[in-house]
Parts: sequence; C-alpha cells; structure tokens
Amino acid sequence: MSMIRLLLAEDQSMVREALAALLGLEPDIEVVAQVARGDEVLAAAREHSVDVALLDIEMPGMTGIEATALLREALPDVKVVVVTTFGRPGYLRRAMESGADAFLVKDAPASQLAEAVRKVLAGERVIDPGLAAAALADGANPLTDREREVLRTAADGSTNAEIAASLHLSQGTVRNYLSTAIQKLAARNRAEAVRMAREKGWL
Repeated sequence: MSMIRLLLAEDQSMVREALAALLGLEPDIEVVAQVARGDEVLAAAREHSVDVALLDIEMPGMTGIEATALLREALPDVKVVVVTTFGRPGYLRRAMESGADAFLVKDAPASQLAEAVRKVLAGERVIDPGLAAAALADGANPLTDREREVLRTAADGSTNAEIAASLHLSQGTVRNYLSTAIQKLAARNRAEAVRMAREKGWL
C-alpha cells in the first residue's frame, strides 16, 4: 500500500496537532509537513513532495484560497482539500474557482476527512453537501474584485483617504466603489456592507 503524503496548513496549533494525530492513525496517510501560515504552503509542498494539501481558509500571510491558487499554478498534481470553521457559501464558490478539489467544514469526522483525501487522489471532487446547497441558493458573489478589495481595506475603519493611499486610487474612485458595493448588498453603510459580505464569505 503506497502512503499518501499530506501537508497540513492550519494556524491554530492545537487544531493542527489534533488533525495531524487523527489523520496519522489512518494506515495509508502520512502527515509529512505542517505549517501555520498560508504563505508557507507552496515551499513546504515542494520541499516534502506532497500528494495532498489540507488547507484552512483563514491563516496569516495568505488565505487558504490564495494558497490553493498558487499550488494549482505551481504544482498542478498536488490535490487540495480546503477546510473551514465557517460554512460560508461564498468561501465554497471561491475555493472551487481557485482550483480546490474538496471543501469540508472542520467539524466533519476525521474519517470523513481521510476519505476525502483518498477520493481527491482518485480524481473525485468532494464538497460538503449542506454547503453546496447553500451556495446554490445564495447565488454568485455580486461584488467585483476591486469592490471586494476596497471593502476589505475599509473593514478596519480606514478613511476614504487611507483606503485611496493604500490601494493607489483616487478618493473619488474609492467612494464610487464603496457606494456601488453598499447598493449591491442593500446595506445601510460601509460597516454593514463589510459584515454582510463577510458572512457570505465574499471578502
């Protein structure tokens, strides 16, 4: 039986170690690398010649979705399983668009995660059925990449001037992007627009 070489990327050490221990009990899976940051995923995958990368979405340095896109481009043979604490339909859509092979919520049993790892290696796609249904019901993300970028930058309470400087845009352009995003989300203000977009997994 050939061993599946697995990379585990998760910023919470307790969760990462628990996952590594549980998956390590599987007779055909070996956790050969663990990282706590999204921007360490590609180098670790290269160094350890992994077959499958199990990525959390929310990590410092780079999100699991961004790391998925990098892996897909640089190491197309590596399969990617994205796991998240937050069952947000927008995350599912973005993960799949980035090239993920599987998308599961973290409270799935370890046996289900292990099975997903085996299935993606066999060329299958694995998606949490509840999330798949919610994503279909929710529809597509109405925000453009620029609108999402401006909303993300506004999330910490930055002023229009600060957002403009950070993104190399004029203040008028920032105002326009914010205004359009607020309208599209039927929000009352930018704070509500940020909250709503986050809840949908669109940011």
